[in-house]
Amino acid sequence: MSNSLVVDINPNLRLLGTAHISTKSVEDVKEQIELFKPDVVAVELCQSRYDSLVSGRRLDKEGLLKVIKEGKAPLVLLQSLLAAEQRKLGLDEGQQPGAELLEAVNLSKELEIPVELIDRDIQTTLRRAWRKMKFREKIKILYSMLGEEEDELEVDLDEILESRDILTDLMNELKEFSPGAGEVLIDERDEFLAQNILKIDSEKRILAIVGAGHLSGIENHLCNNKPKHSLEELSTIPKRTLVSKSIPWLIPIFVFGLFGFFVYQGSSVDIVELFTVWTLANAVLAAIGCIIARGHVLAILTAALASPITSLNPTLAAGWFAGYVQLKVAEPTAEDLQQFLKLESLGSFWSNKAGRVLLVTALTNLGSMLGAWVAAAGLIGGI
Repeated sequence: MSNSLVVDINPNLRLLGTAHISTKSVEDVKEQIELFKPDVVAVELCQSRYDSLVSGRRLDKEGLLKVIKEGKAPLVLLQSLLAAEQRKLGLDEGQQPGAELLEAVNLSKELEIPVELIDRDIQTTLRRAWRKMKFREKIKILYSMLGEEEDELEVDLDEILESRDILTDLMNELKEFSPGAGEVLIDERDEFLAQNILKIDSEKRILAIVGAGHLSGIENHLCNNKPKHSLEELSTIPKRTLVSKSIPWLIPIFVFGLFGFFVYQGSSVDIVELFTVWTLANAVLAAIGCIIARGHVLAILTAALASPITSLNPTLAAGWFAGYVQLKVAEPTAEDLQQFLKLESLGSFWSNKAGRVLLVTALTNLGSMLGAWVAAAGLIGGI
């Protein structure tokens, strides 16, 4: 084929590599559906991303409240930050991420061609990536996303879409930058996508539309047909170790133990000191986190009052309460909710009310966690 990002695995299976931000990819989708005349179109989407893309739905108030309650604010912020970075490239071509996948879905519906969703759930992918990343990798990624770049990077999408070597280099750079994230976002998804393609009836003509960065990996898996993992394994969020599960309980156990010791010794002065150090450290740092998120004064007050209590109970989080108050006193409009995942810069997360609710939740939790550790360190130093 003249197009280097069109790969025929066999007469009934064709892969089309696309850029989710490219006008050319939208045209490629139309061309390949017309030329290949598939019986099935497989797209790199999970059900939640499909629903959002097709309906144009981004977020609603119930969904935002659910994100707060389930402690998913950091994951949603990470997802939207990644989308914002991708969108920066797409603006020059007038396309939003996923435009070619939406075109594939709409055109397939018009032609009455069945559509298969072959990607892993986005929340599972993000959770697996976060769990497999080492601490220094998380710091590097957060720093790179939050840091201001001195120079604007010019990206030639046409050049990228004409060379699989460039794409391979880009994928390898991500793996070098963060091996844990690279394994989940690239290698695992290559295998997951390939296995789902193989599940489709091989007697039918299948056109699989996938991100160009996954093309080589998927091709290798389809040709070798020796999966390393089952779909069930790749869809499971890694369980936390006993040690990681125990860590959140260490500080409460220490504080309650210290309190019991002072009571046993009959030292009221030490009990007052313990209470003061614990309350101040938790309240101040949780409030600072909420202030950085530009939370409402009532949300800041809630963060300060909740943190000393929630830090003693790992099943609760101060950010949940502060985020809920922020949601109620500075309620996002329908436009805020609609625009949230269309934000184009880090600063816009503070100006968008929905983004601010998530920032209040996440940064208050971070401040509360730091406050607990600072308080524990202060108490140990004072013993």
